[in-house]
Amino acid sequence: MSAGDVGDAGDARRDLPGVSDATVDALGALSEALEAVEVARGHLYEFHRLSGRADIQLGEALEALEEAGHDDLAARVREDLLGRNVLDGRWTFQVVEEYDDGYWSRFRAWERTAREELADGRRHLLEARMKERERTRGRPGHEATPGA
Repeated sequence: MSAGDVGDAGDARRDLPGVSDATVDALGALSEALEAVEVARGHLYEFHRLSGRADIQLGEALEALEEAGHDDLAARVREDLLGRNVLDGRWTFQVVEEYDDGYWSRFRAWERTAREELADGRRHLLEARMKERERTRGRPGHEATPGA
């Protein structure tokens, strides 16, 4: 099967006459980069959640210090650390918002623009072509599309 042959799938995502293998590969690389950004964003949200939980746990630890009679130490830690910015002027929700509103949104927009300009907006062309090459036609679990 040639790279332009879509096989028996009839899946319009792969049926793009005139889209070269080099373009599909380049769009695949761009998509892979976006996936890495999505994973990084997930880790940023995890950082946000863990940092928030740590601040709650710190408050609980300070209460325990007070109950154990260490009011002065608890007060000094509370004043300096509880609710403190994790970065200059920012709590983690502000870091997440800035990332989302800036880098993440812009990255997604450029990836979408590239797909719209080069592949009629279709996603995952590289993976779709790979699936078409690697699946075993006629075998259960290897259908080209759902319901095929």
